[in-house]
Amino acid sequence: MFIRRHIGLPSLTGKAPDGLATRYARALSEVFAESVWPTRCAICDRPGEVLCPRCERSLPYIDHWNACPRCGAPYGRILCSECNPVSLKTHGVAAIPYVRCSCVTAFERRSAAIVTVYKDQGERRLAAPIARMLSEAVDPEWLEGTPLQEAPSISYIPATLAAVRRRGFDHAELLASTLAGITGADCLALFERPSSKDQRKLSRQGRLENMGEGFRVKEGVAAPSRVLLIDDVYTTGATLVSASKALAVAGVEEVYCAAFARVY
Repeated sequence: MFIRRHIGLPSLTGKAPDGLATRYARALSEVFAESVWPTRCAICDRPGEVLCPRCERSLPYIDHWNACPRCGAPYGRILCSECNPVSLKTHGVAAIPYVRCSCVTAFERRSAAIVTVYKDQGERRLAAPIARMLSEAVDPEWLEGTPLQEAPSISYIPATLAAVRRRGFDHAELLASTLAGITGADCLALFERPSSKDQRKLSRQGRLENMGEGFRVKEGVAAPSRVLLIDDVYTTGATLVSASKALAVAGVEEVYCAAFARVY
């Protein structure tokens, strides 16, 4: 996985090049790569697929009948510990600035392995199963248009420039575009690329302070009236809250959120 990216072998998820000779060369290089560095499951490391069916079935999926109907916290159906007035004060808001949020799995060893292999080891093919699981976790009504409202566009939290340089791609952009391909929604790059620190290295309070300046919607971009905002990991909620507030300032009327893994 890591070697495939760094020695310059073609990506399995890139656009197909024009020309028969080029396609044959690409196919041969992939056969060579699979022979030397076979595809392995991100969790169990068995050869064959980037995420084997057994490991996918074993993920700690969030039961949406028990989850908070607003913020998606795993056990907040009756009394949510995440989006109550006291907790929201830490974000500097009186109410959640998005309509609803849904998360696929709890963040633990298995889901963390998927995120790490995808983001930091450059296994871009994991965007497909992650996006598929996100599409199954999102309420279909969120993606529907009405006679009075357009269908929402998908947007994402862009990675910092330092992260893009280190990884060679923007993991959030690839995930959003893959999800858009599954759902048929438009994928829009609405935000300026942040210059903040890596959130994973910060404490809860540090994450909140790091997002203090918030996100900025690109100048000159016509924001849609409805947006489905996605992220890979929901930790404190600071990122999605800050981004949702920025979208509201830009004129977005409804923001829905979805994340692959949820820390709780």
